[in-house]
Amino acid sequence: MKLQDLDVIVTAPPAPGWGGRYWILVKLTTDTGLIGWGECYASSVGPEAMTHVIGDVFARHMEGENPENIELMFRRAYSSGFTQRPDLTVMGAFSGLEIACWDILGKDRGRPVHALIGGRMNERIRAYTYLYPLAQHDLTTFWNDADAAAESAAEMVRQGYTAVKFDPAGPYTIRGGHMPAMSDISRSVAFCKAIREAVGDRADLLFGTHGQFTTAGAIRMGQALEPYSPLWFEEPVPPDMVEDMARVARNVRIPVATGERLTTRAEFGAVLRAGAAEILQPALGRAGGIWEMKKVAAMAELFNAQMAPHLYAGPVEWAANIHLAASIPNILLLETIDTAFHRALIKDRILIEDGFVIPPDAPGLGIEVDEDLARAHPFHGKGLHLQMQEEPCDYFKGNAFLGGAPPKEG
Repeated sequence: MKLQDLDVIVTAPPAPGWGGRYWILVKLTTDTGLIGWGECYASSVGPEAMTHVIGDVFARHMEGENPENIELMFRRAYSSGFTQRPDLTVMGAFSGLEIACWDILGKDRGRPVHALIGGRMNERIRAYTYLYPLAQHDLTTFWNDADAAAESAAEMVRQGYTAVKFDPAGPYTIRGGHMPAMSDISRSVAFCKAIREAVGDRADLLFGTHGQFTTAGAIRMGQALEPYSPLWFEEPVPPDMVEDMARVARNVRIPVATGERLTTRAEFGAVLRAGAAEILQPALGRAGGIWEMKKVAAMAELFNAQMAPHLYAGPVEWAANIHLAASIPNILLLETIDTAFHRALIKDRILIEDGFVIPPDAPGLGIEVDEDLARAHPFHGKGLHLQMQEEPCDYFKGNAFLGGAPPKEG
């Protein structure tokens, strides 16, 4: 069996766009006719350019190869161009293709992917959800409204979730780390207070940031949140500032989590060695794929750290996250986005039950991609999957974060 054909589909989820402006799906076909699906979580370049990168990685390192040879293909991509170092874009391309290889192997053997990477360790996987507006909430004001966030949190707990994530401490700017405005700290405290009062001890609070603070600013913010005992303080400083993240971890009594923007065991290993985080959050469509993150999970065990796969993408990456989570002993949480479009794109093949995900037993990833639906929602915009603002933190008028819903493009 050899990898023969590649197709790339760029799908734009309908408004409000939970999961990003677009999802890059890859479809691999073998010379025996088996089809495997993967998803590339890559946002450094636009989808048209990324499609060419995916094609190059496939043709250069994978075409004509047996899909069993995951390690060989990874080493080819990782070493491409005499690099042998983490490359976010190349690894983003390879990761989606690697996921598709596992889907093929599972289908070929009639077994779910988790059965091929150590077997089922977990019958159910504890899931968490980001706090999104409910039907009665205004989409533009929700992100800065602590009371509305508390209402959303209470509803998610009613549905069975035992952890909720929110990130009211913007802005995210291209200027790197900044000292938070006092208004940002006050708003963040208000969110934690309102949500904690709404959910009590029935759910953990996950405080999200995206590397926007200086080390001193992150410590200042984190210490202000300590009375509400969040389960984690996510990526408090820029992701490549490992020693500074470790300084935050030593000075804030909230576990630090990171990993959304990291790739391969080289970067995750540096985090573990520095004591910079206790919780690792790989996005499998960027981080090197399922096999590479299985290695990272084993590394994390040596440091008594846990895994919490990240998801701000489509349901194919989610399926890959699930199979990894099902097979490892040190899974903490699994991020989940449960929308009608996410469910429809994989034909409702994965069950969420009272805030827990049930790993599928069907062969491969256990999903059936609705290819017609994926192609019926092409992306025509100019923006990237996610974007940062150029304007600096506003210490006078305050800052507003519009949440995960990208503004509608003309």
